[in-house]
Formats: sequence, C-alpha cells, structure tokens
Amino acid sequence: MVTDDSRRLIPRTDRLMELPAVRHARQRLNDRVVRSLIHTVQSEARSGSLSPGDVESAVVAAVESTGSLQPVLNATGIVVHTNLGRAPLSSGAVNALIAASGYVDVELDLTTGRRSGRGAAARAALLNACPAAEDALVVNNGAAALVLATTALAGGAGVVISRGELIEIGAGFRLPELIESTGARLHEVGTTNRTHVDDYAEALGSNAGCLLKVHPSNFRITGFAASVSVRQLRPLADAHGVPLVVDIGSGLLAPDPRLPDEPDFASVLDAGADIAIASGDKLLGGPQAGLILGTRKAVSRLARHPLARALRADKLTLAALEATVVGQSTPTELSLAGDAGRLRVRAERLAAPVGAEVVEHDGRVGGGGAPGVPLAGHAIALPESVAPFLRTGNPAVLPRVHDGVCLVDLRCIPENDDERLGNAIAAALHEQAVGSRES
Repeated sequence: MVTDDSRRLIPRTDRLMELPAVRHARQRLNDRVVRSLIHTVQSEARSGSLSPGDVESAVVAAVESTGSLQPVLNATGIVVHTNLGRAPLSSGAVNALIAASGYVDVELDLTTGRRSGRGAAARAALLNACPAAEDALVVNNGAAALVLATTALAGGAGVVISRGELIEIGAGFRLPELIESTGARLHEVGTTNRTHVDDYAEALGSNAGCLLKVHPSNFRITGFAASVSVRQLRPLADAHGVPLVVDIGSGLLAPDPRLPDEPDFASVLDAGADIAIASGDKLLGGPQAGLILGTRKAVSRLARHPLARALRADKLTLAALEATVVGQSTPTELSLAGDAGRLRVRAERLAAPVGAEVVEHDGRVGGGGAPGVPLAGHAIALPESVAPFLRTGNPAVLPRVHDGVCLVDLRCIPENDDERLGNAIAAALHEQAVGSRES
C-alpha cells in the first residue's frame, strides 16, 4: 500500500537531475530523455512497485543503460560472433571512423574541386589487395550485394542455383526468399546432396539470367555428395552468355592456410567468376559492408543499376573498410592466430586466484566461416551459475555455457584486458556466492 507519507519520500526531479551519475549521463543524453526516465522511475515508486529509497539507484541504472550499446568481453571462443556485432574493428579503422565523422572528401576531388566517384579510396584499396579483381563496388551489407547482383544481372530472368545451396542462415534469413524478392525466378538444379555439370547445362537451355553459386555457410553435406566447382561452371557461362556470380560468404581476400576449405576472392575470381560477393565484417575483419569484386564489365552493370543508389555504403563504412584493408592485422586475424600454449598460460594466471580449473577448449571461426574447423585453445571452467553474473557485470563478459559448465575462453580477449577479465570473474563469483547464501 502506498500512503501520502511514503510518496513524500520520493526524491524530487531537480534533485535527481543533479546526481553525479545523472549529470555525467546528461553529456550524451538530452534533458527531455533524462526527465522522462526519471518520471518513469518516480511513477513506479508512486504505484508501490518500487521503494522510495531505491529511486536514486533505479534512476542511475536507467540513465547508464540508455542511449548506447554496451561493450562486451567475448569469452565464447567464437571469433566472428554475430550476436556481438561480428568483427571488432582495428584501431586504425576506429581512428578512420572518427576522422570521417565530420566533413570529408567522400565524393569530391580536392585538386579539381569537382565531384568524384564515391568511395574511390576504399575501392582502390580492395583492388590493390586483390589483383585478380578488375573492379570493385561496396554496398551496405552482404545480403544487399546478393540482391544487387541478381537484380542487375538476371534482369527478371532465371537465376540458376543448386538445390544444395538454397540455405537458411541466422534469424530465419532464407536465400530463396531474398532472391525471389528481387523479381528474379529461381531455377533450382540437382538435388540436395548431389548436383552435376549436366544439371546446370540443362537449366541454361531455358531463359536463364545468371549462374549463382553460394557458400553453404554452417550447412554441410558429407558422404554421398557432389557439387560443381566455379572452374567447371565457367565454360557453361561462356557457352550460354550468362554471368557467373559466386557468394563466398566470409570475405577472405586471399587463401588462408589455417582455413584451407574456406573460399576467397582471389581464388574464385581466378577460377572464372564474373562477380564474387561477401560480407566485410566477417573474416576480413572490417565494418558491416557488402563487398563486390569482379570483372570491369560485370561490376559496371551493378554500379549503374538504380538499386545501387539505395544500397550504397555510407562514408563511415567506406573509411573503416579502407583502413581495415590497408592496415595492420585486425583483431579477427589475431584471434584466429591465437596460440594454444599462450592461451593456456593466460587462463592459468587468471584461474589461480579464484581456484578455478583450466580445461582444453576449441574455439570456432563463427559467422558461417570454416564450419567444423576447431581452433585449439583453453578456457577457465567455472560453475554454470556464474554465467548470469558475468553477463550482467561491469564489464559485461559473455562466456560459453556447455554441459553444465561456464567456460571463459580468452581467444577473443586482448591480453591487455586480462586484468579487467580477472576482476570480472572474481566479482561474479562473489555475487554468485552471496546469492547462494541468501537463497
């Protein structure tokens, strides 16, 4: 029951606005937003769902959790973690983002004072890094690149694709629905597990606009299976005068010996693809972007299509992408290259103060890249009940919960964050112990 006397104990708005934490939050939140948050908390107190004595802490919690994404220490061992924003940017890319936040020459030639091609520097960086490509185009994400390619090249005609490559990936994203949304007709060939050159040849005898080959992401078929390579498809594309489009998925510019079966731009283009597309925020380690590399003729058709304007990348993406391609090793590359022995040493150093065990733990590439390829490493094993306290702590830590154990893998955590992680583990164990005693 809420009485008039208890309502008088609810702190006034002007007093709450002057709390140190609230004043700090007002540097990034306008007063209208802050007052709205305060009024919401005060209303909860008036209704009796919140004690007047808890209003100040509730207001502080509300303003601190509003207006920004919360940084997370990725302790899952998954390098390209979609739920955590995929690839973390390099320091060079971050600096490029800051520089591009103001006025920049994104479509201006400063020498002549005239308008120039958008994203010329990012395009040049991609072409320099992948000489197999004659031209390049950047759009806002990988799905956009696929939509643009099938729309501009198929032109409402059939898109010939193997049934084994009609995949669904995260969040219910289905490749067939995306392609058909462009007005193109899907011409499925082969079966789920086996597709042959003759299957494509028969389909190309009808009204076909382009040949499409898609990296199957996390989906794999083993055993009695057969597929057709890009090199085998090139003569068919030439014979029927249709472009060959290949979605490589994860965005490697060149072969990576650690991921021998992962497709890359250079190899696919050398094998005969007219267009190769991928995401920029996966194995490339850059910002969210759709990368389109290929022949000058094919890329030009995509760039001239009206849809290209709707899908174009903004100045921040272009700046971060260029910095990623020309810069030093990205956090993604460093995580992939993490040494199992060094990871064990780091894990043991953090586990010792809290009496935890260190166990072998294989990381993963993630993001649909190199499915099934283990990344040997080690993790700190904690009670499963600690996981919620790690996720909600400061800093937030996302561990992997598996077989009743909370696993903290350091593969994706920079070594200079080890002290923060150690403090977070100790705090989470303390909170878990307090909660257990109170219950």
